[in-house]
Amino acid sequence: MFNRKLKMPHTYTLLFGLIILIAILTWIIPSGQFQKQDQVLSGMTKSVIVPDTYESVPKVSEDGTDLRQGPFDVLMAPSKGIQRSVEVIAFIFVLGGSFSILMKTGAIDSGVSVVARRFQGKEKIIIVLMMTLIGIGGSVIGTSEETIPFYMVFIPLMMSFGYDSLTAIMMIFLASQVGYVGATLNPFSVLVAQGVAGIQGNPQLWFRTIQFIVYMIITITFVLLYAKKVKSNPEKSLVYEDDLKNREFFLANRESLDKVEFTGRHKIILVGFAVSMGIMIWGLLEKGFYMNEIAAIFLMLGLFSGIVAKFSEKEMAETFVEGCKDFAYPAVIIGIASAILVIAEDGMIIDTILNTLANSLKGMPVAVFTTIMLFVQNIIALFVPSSSGQAALTMPLMAPLGDLIHVNKEAIVTTYQAGNGLTNMISPTGGVLMAALGIGRISLSKWIKSVAKIVIVLEITAAVFCAISAYLPM
Repeated sequence: MFNRKLKMPHTYTLLFGLIILIAILTWIIPSGQFQKQDQVLSGMTKSVIVPDTYESVPKVSEDGTDLRQGPFDVLMAPSKGIQRSVEVIAFIFVLGGSFSILMKTGAIDSGVSVVARRFQGKEKIIIVLMMTLIGIGGSVIGTSEETIPFYMVFIPLMMSFGYDSLTAIMMIFLASQVGYVGATLNPFSVLVAQGVAGIQGNPQLWFRTIQFIVYMIITITFVLLYAKKVKSNPEKSLVYEDDLKNREFFLANRESLDKVEFTGRHKIILVGFAVSMGIMIWGLLEKGFYMNEIAAIFLMLGLFSGIVAKFSEKEMAETFVEGCKDFAYPAVIIGIASAILVIAEDGMIIDTILNTLANSLKGMPVAVFTTIMLFVQNIIALFVPSSSGQAALTMPLMAPLGDLIHVNKEAIVTTYQAGNGLTNMISPTGGVLMAALGIGRISLSKWIKSVAKIVIVLEITAAVFCAISAYLPM
């Protein structure tokens, strides 16, 4: 009786529990707000707080507005969360439907089999190459949501190599997040933060590049060691039993590697896939493509694949709907995760938390200041997972604090980007993480347990880099 394993709650249950917890905090933490003004930063209009304007707000105003979030507010929060995340959710559904058509053609399965045969014994090359490319994308152009389509390709590929689904998610997600932690030119994080802080140019770019390289080496090493462990002993994987069930979904059309037929139609479809990837990358770099444009590209790919495979219009439509059903789980997760932020914002406790944390940092030694500020940014990222949103919210307060104790503003930016990126590796409010886990059919609790060690190592490394940055010239 006492040897039973503690069962972790379902991801939906966990998120709903967090909604209730934040709702309780709105009754305990005082409400308040800063004045805000719009600024154009890196081509984006952001609402930036005005320092020294924090004011307490009564929980119950004269007109009867009650900021304390009660049971009915908790029940409304998921609906509000889905509404505020509608762009991402729409992207997920279009992606799911389009990929379902693509997967049904068998082209991806055939392509995976060909790659698996050719790289048999050289799987590490793919892991290192993809992590490096995705990491650079995160560091330079802010690649994040754009990686979501890759999970449906690399999960079956990693499974065919004898790895688990977690290996594929680590390879893609950790790489993109490390790109944010070690951001060099990321327009959504470091450039926005520097703009708010009033930093001209990118004076510590060389040091940011060193940070990125170190973070990538640590993370790639971790993923390679993990992949080696689960390949040599699959039962050591936390998702071993899950993957046994999910292999039918991810590898539905695959026979043994030697028996899969690679037809001319498959080749045409894969050429279309490669062209679509090329258009997406070009659009991201040159035209500022985002989710709507990327969704259109994958919808075009899905239709093209169905036509080449000679699917009827009815078969294509039904397959698209089936794909939407498969992706409903991650789509709803994103909405529920956003509901946590809805409760915190409606209760007006985020600015209070920010103001309290900022005031507590005054008068500290430099190394202690940067380390604690890193932890503070970790906490704030739970409530504001958006990198640009967190920069707009925290930099107007944190940069002047740095001036007071003679810490250069680049160190403040470094603590912000590391704090945001590291928290988003495990945060239930992070939409991309929840989408990735939903696609991989992995619970948040198993993910956190699997990556806890690497996150701790990266956090310690980041604390060292933040302290060094404080002593470097601007």
